[in-house]
Amino acid sequence: MKALVYDGVETLIFRDVPDAIAAPDQELVRIASSGICGSDMHAYLGHDDRRPAPLILGHEAAGTIIGGARDGERVTINPLVGCGTCQYCTSGRENLCPERKIISMPPREGAFAELVAMRPENLVTVPDHVPFDKAALAEPLAVSWHSVRLGLAALDPGASRSALVLGGGAIGVAAALALKAQGLDDVVIAEPNETRRLFVENQCLISSVPAGTGQFGMVVDAVGYASTRDIASSLTEPGGVIVHIGLGEDLGGLDIRRMTLQEITFIGTYTYTPKDFRDTCAAIFDGRLGPLDWTEQRSLSDGADAFADLRAGRVAAPKIILHP
Repeated sequence: MKALVYDGVETLIFRDVPDAIAAPDQELVRIASSGICGSDMHAYLGHDDRRPAPLILGHEAAGTIIGGARDGERVTINPLVGCGTCQYCTSGRENLCPERKIISMPPREGAFAELVAMRPENLVTVPDHVPFDKAALAEPLAVSWHSVRLGLAALDPGASRSALVLGGGAIGVAAALALKAQGLDDVVIAEPNETRRLFVENQCLISSVPAGTGQFGMVVDAVGYASTRDIASSLTEPGGVIVHIGLGEDLGGLDIRRMTLQEITFIGTYTYTPKDFRDTCAAIFDGRLGPLDWTEQRSLSDGADAFADLRAGRVAAPKIILHP
């Protein structure tokens, strides 16, 4: 099969690799659409020791099962695999499993390829009316759906029902859509890149500003740098919530004194539960997350150029979808 292989820092090669083979407890999926994630970019830049070269990246994918009883079924892939036996897995919190794995991390190859093997419980059926490009957004949308659910549950009743999202990339846009779908209408995205900001406003129909000002009941940091954490801890209302999804850098930024005195809740959140993934899929399928037409499509064979364009800031769309 053909695959886009990460061979070293800022080096991706489209080449032949051995076909993926499904184990007896797995299904084989022919990939139709696969999105580029920020974590793929971290690996591409050599910033992720968990993803050593050579490796097939990619974990946001949808396609068709080939072979077996479900042959021909259209599916989207939940790429997280827990151990199934720990206290987190047995309580439905597989995202906290100490042994959790994800495709695109050894020993599991990723979805920037023609074929991927995945266990059946990680495959959600996609209705015929939903294009694969939308179905492939289930994974990043689920990340934001999960984070918003946690944030709303922690929001003080006295805080306003308003939200600022820091970052107009895919996770930031997804957070804004999830906030609206879960009942929060007063949502604005802060995005310094003018091209991206105009795209968010015109294509995603979400209010956006160059930088955040004012006070908000919830601030979602979809970037994760010290500078954005500083903004989050200064713009969150007393009794409000900071929801931290971004993984930009590890340290700095939070005003712990203000957060303590104003009883501001900080929630670090990573990935999603299986229920969050299924709920997100349902919201995609019934249109609650909007048209989801803010992606850019490219061929998997042009994937190296897509990464280079993202690296150089030449892409306005929040998400690039690759087609094998």
